[in-house]
Amino acid sequence: TNDANEYQAHDGVTTALELESGQNSLRKWLDSRTGHALINFGATVSHGSVRQQVMLQFSGQSDAQTLEVRQRAIRRSRYEPVPESGYDMLLAGLDQGLRAGGLGIGVPVGYYPGASGGEMLQVYRLAADRQAPIFTHVRNIGLSGIQEAVTYAAVTGAPLHIVHLNSMTLGDIATGLEIVTSAQAQGLDITTEIYPYTAASTNLASSLFDRGWQARMGIGYEDLQWQDTGERLTEESFSLYRAEGGIVIIHLMEPAWITTGLASPTAMIASDGMPYAPGAHPRSAGTFSRLLGRYVRELKVLTLSEALAKMTIQPAQRLQDIAPSMRLKGRLQIGADADVTVFDPDTIIDTARFDSDLSFSRGVRHVLVHGTFVVRDGETVQDVFPGRPVMGRFRQ
Repeated sequence: TNDANEYQAHDGVTTALELESGQNSLRKWLDSRTGHALINFGATVSHGSVRQQVMLQFSGQSDAQTLEVRQRAIRRSRYEPVPESGYDMLLAGLDQGLRAGGLGIGVPVGYYPGASGGEMLQVYRLAADRQAPIFTHVRNIGLSGIQEAVTYAAVTGAPLHIVHLNSMTLGDIATGLEIVTSAQAQGLDITTEIYPYTAASTNLASSLFDRGWQARMGIGYEDLQWQDTGERLTEESFSLYRAEGGIVIIHLMEPAWITTGLASPTAMIASDGMPYAPGAHPRSAGTFSRLLGRYVRELKVLTLSEALAKMTIQPAQRLQDIAPSMRLKGRLQIGADADVTVFDPDTIIDTARFDSDLSFSRGVRHVLVHGTFVVRDGETVQDVFPGRPVMGRFRQ
């Protein structure tokens, strides 16, 4: 939404893409945003949404059924595999999303652990056939989830991007980075990213918090913070809030792990922002200013040019094969899109915090999208909507 995009624009963002989870009804969403967006936008086709529809059909239900029926199907889709007889329908749905303009396939399999190995192999084979990248939140925290995704990419030839490696590998981030670096050295098209915060965020009702979550994440109830009140959870409040659902902040990473990831030439920067829950995590408003202010200027973990490459040209190059328009982004040169951020390297810094609502970053002076100011002299320009869709090459 433009409310979320305004915070992103004040963080210097000119293009915001939903790649991990993707978008349901992608063509409709792209069309609805066109002409009404503050910054550029785009998304992958949602594997999770397509598999829900397949399982709904195979349960003998349809879109016309009640909300309760659909909610049961959604719950089933978390913990049950798509039957083999449904693979053709699943792949057809994913292919339809690519033809709607999808930037690849969003595969957050960590949120539906019931997906079978056979199903995943089919999805990766489709991605390889189309040379459309998989963007995945891997199945498990730790190295096993990374190994699974890399294996499927290696045996099929599918392009693969592993999202937020920091919160997927935790203390094993150095090994996770080495796996990706070694895969690249072997000629595999595999990339990854991190965000510069020590906390993650998601819905407490998700399967990530099924029995055993403390051991998997290496944390306890007190490391969970409820978005709406800012309180740290107890066993009692955990049970209460999990039953009702809502956004929780997960304090599970060490600062040294983040520094390791940022210093690596292998990892790009992405916010993992949550526009549907703008108060849930400061990364939605401060990721890039935080990188430039804290990790470049103050801590000198990486140089300014290295940081800028991680947030501009490298993401553009990751996407340019599936989205030809990305060849005109991430670059300051004649003929490129005039998506430009002007910032003060001596003052840029994030201001959003975990214990308060989002706030604009400091030091971002001007932001232009396709040559139109959306931020000028540090202020939002009203009633301009220059954002354009970034669409995959299969759009029909």
